[in-house]
Amino acid sequence: MGMTWRWRYEDANGAELTDRSLPSEIFTSQSDAESWLGESWRDLLDAGVEQVTLLEDDRVEYAGMSLRPA
Repeated sequence: MGMTWRWRYEDANGAELTDRSLPSEIFTSQSDAESWLGESWRDLLDAGVEQVTLLEDDRVEYAGMSLRPA
């Protein structure tokens, strides 16, 4: 099996949010994960997610990306 990508949802302080109502999407590529986030960030923000971290398996690709518009 290849690498898997997923988003970790976080509050404004970087603490992981584990609410079961949040999507638990798994992706086969970084670009698929990023495309999904581009379509879903508003819904995540409405659900209380302030920032996200992209993980490839257990490795952090990038962390603490705010969902708030700049």
